[in-house]
Amino acid sequence: MHIVIMGCGRVGAALAQTLEQQGHTVAVVDQDPTAFRRLGAGFGGRRVTGVGFDQDTLREAGIEEAGAFAAVSSGDNSNIIAARVAREMFGVENVAARIYDPRRAEVYQRLGIPTVATVRWTADQMLRRLLPSGAEPLWRDPSGGVQLAEVHISPSWVGHKVSTLQEETGVRVAFLTRLGEAMLPTSGTVLQEGDLVHVMMRTDEVEKVEAAFEKGPEEASR
Repeated sequence: MHIVIMGCGRVGAALAQTLEQQGHTVAVVDQDPTAFRRLGAGFGGRRVTGVGFDQDTLREAGIEEAGAFAAVSSGDNSNIIAARVAREMFGVENVAARIYDPRRAEVYQRLGIPTVATVRWTADQMLRRLLPSGAEPLWRDPSGGVQLAEVHISPSWVGHKVSTLQEETGVRVAFLTRLGEAMLPTSGTVLQEGDLVHVMMRTDEVEKVEAAFEKGPEEASR
């Protein structure tokens, strides 16, 4: 896939290098030509100097052949404008924009523009480390009705199968983090001490799920 990235800061450069290592072709757009130094001498993609939402600049970067576009510059407005141009003018299906203001991110997410809210993401990551109980959302669908969350489980769930956890609480376990490694569980996977459980659930059922995870298998079914 050809991917265009607007912004060659630390995030944009790291993203470009990773995607190229995975076999994709990449073009990076930035107004400052000195920013391309972050890509390193081994980067084989295109370096395009210009404004990331300018149509001619995007064409030079290969936007017409692109399967994805990422706007990760330091400006919220520029990222949103560029993301909309890529999607609406050039028909790029996979578009994402980095947004620093979490309130703006929610608005654009509901408008169908996938966003990554830098401040909220960092705060959520810290919360998940500081407050091990409860559910902290990792992702919400644009309507806000469904979310992916890391939920703390009572020690009494240890030794029980993932299938039991799902049946008793009504959630779908998306994945586990065990000893620092993510894993996709099967219905026969047994929960171990220290597992971080990531589940898909309805947003209006968060409190119910939290309570069931905290109670344990004996009381959750009551």
